[in-house]
Amino acid sequence: MKKNLLILAIILFSTTYSRAQAPSTTSLPEGPAVVLKTYPNPATSYITFDFQKVFDKGYIIQVYNFLGKKMYESQDLTEKTTLNLSDYSRGVYIYHLLDRNGKVINSGKFQVSK
Repeated sequence: MKKNLLILAIILFSTTYSRAQAPSTTSLPEGPAVVLKTYPNPATSYITFDFQKVFDKGYIIQVYNFLGKKMYESQDLTEKTTLNLSDYSRGVYIYHLLDRNGKVINSGKFQVSK
């Protein structure tokens, strides 16, 4: 099972790594692009998810550690949502922004360095 999680994490990391080099933009089928900026990166005590253009109250954000374990999920997003990292270990984390139907519309990564 750990081997499967590691493979999943490597796949997630490799697919999001190329998208995470610049602010991610993904076109929604029914509307304009969503730009989600994350800062500071690397982070120590908090990370902020900042919607630059389009914001929908139906969005869900999920954060996974590098091994694929879900660390955080929230549907109570605002245009600037801050996540406290006090319970997070040093390492790389992957986030997914989902629409109200559960479709991933944006992904990226951030680093926690303590």
